[in-house]
Amino acid sequence: MGDSFSLKECGGWRRDAMRLSGMWLMLRRNNDRDQLSEGLPALAGPRRPLPTKHLGTNVRPGAWTRTNTDSQADTSANFTLFPTTMNLEKYFQRIGFRGPGDKADLPTLKLVHWHHIMSVCFENFDIHCGEKLVMDLEVVFHKIVHLGRGGWCMENNFLLTHVLREMGYEVTVLGARVFNASLGDFSPIEGHLVNRVTIDGKSYIVDVSFGASSQLWEPLELVSGKEQVQVPGSFRLTDKGDFWILEKTNRKPEIVNPDFADSNLVKKQLSRPIYCFTLTPRHMEHFVETNEYFQTDPSSLFVNKSICSLQTPGGFRALIGWTYSEVTFQAERGVDVYDMKDVPDEEIESLLSDKFKIHLPKKFQPVNRHANYTL
Repeated sequence: MGDSFSLKECGGWRRDAMRLSGMWLMLRRNNDRDQLSEGLPALAGPRRPLPTKHLGTNVRPGAWTRTNTDSQADTSANFTLFPTTMNLEKYFQRIGFRGPGDKADLPTLKLVHWHHIMSVCFENFDIHCGEKLVMDLEVVFHKIVHLGRGGWCMENNFLLTHVLREMGYEVTVLGARVFNASLGDFSPIEGHLVNRVTIDGKSYIVDVSFGASSQLWEPLELVSGKEQVQVPGSFRLTDKGDFWILEKTNRKPEIVNPDFADSNLVKKQLSRPIYCFTLTPRHMEHFVETNEYFQTDPSSLFVNKSICSLQTPGGFRALIGWTYSEVTFQAERGVDVYDMKDVPDEEIESLLSDKFKIHLPKKFQPVNRHANYTL
C-alpha cells in the first residue's frame, strides 16, 4: 500500500508551510507560558535552581526540580527534568493505575497505556475557549492531572514521555506526519508527537493521543509487516526504508441513527494509513512551531473543529462540534456500531461533564466547519 504514495523522506517537513517566525514564536510562547502558569500549586520540598544550559520547552525558567540520575538524561534528544510539583502518584491516581509502578517492564507499560486512554480525553477545547496550548511540562501536568482535563498529542504524549522516563523506561521522542485523506498523502508537517520505548532490546511505539477509532489500546512492537490485533482493530507497522508507516484495518461501520447514514464523520475505507514517522530522535523544541501553527492557522483542522474523544472498555465516545457518538466495537460480528446524535447548545456542558468528566473554566463554543476528519 505504501509504495503507491510516492513519499519523500518522512522527517522533512516544510517550515514555509507554517508561515510563522521562529523568533516571534519563542517570544510569544514564553509570554503565554507565564500567563498559563498562574494557579499552579506551590512548589514543595528543597529548592534547587536549574542549570541555565539545560532549560528547554519542558521546564519553565525559575522552576525547581530534583536531581535526575538517568544516565541518558543529558543527551540532546532525551534530556528530561521532572519538577517536584509533579508527583507520579498523583498521575497514577488520575488515570486509575494502582501499580505496581516500580518495574519498567512491558506488562506495566501496557497497563499505564490502557489506563491513560481510558481516563484522559483527546481534546482541543482550549482553542475554542480562548485559551493557549503550551508545551510546558508543569502546565500540562496541572491541566491533565489536577484539573482533570485532556489534551492533544503535544500534551498527552508529551506528559507520558516524562512519566515513563521517571518510571525508569528508555524513551525516545519521535515525530510523525498524519495521513491526509483529502491529499491522498501524508501531511508535509511533522505534527504528531509519539514515543518509542525500548525494553530488553525490543522497541515499541507508544501513542496515547490519537483518539477515536485510530487510538492504540496498547504499545505496538516496532516490527515490520506484523498484524497486531487489538480491540479497536488490526494495526500494522511497515518499514519503508527511510520511514515507517502505521496502518489500521477497521471493521464495517453499522450506523444506528439513519439520519447519520451518510455522515462524513464515519470512515468509509476499511483499511488506511494513520501516520508515518522516522526513528530520528526529536527534542521537544522540534514541536514548538507546530504546536502554535495548529491552534492559530485558519486552515488547521483543530481551528475548524472542536474535537473530544475518550476510549471506553467497549469502544469510545466522541463529541465533534455538536455531534455526539457512542461507538461499540463488536469484533465477533465484524462491525463497529455507531450511535450518533446532534446535541443542542444548552446540553453541551452537561454532556461534557457526564460523558467525559470535563469541566471547562471558560465558555466553550463548539465548532464544526468544513475540514476532513473521521472517527
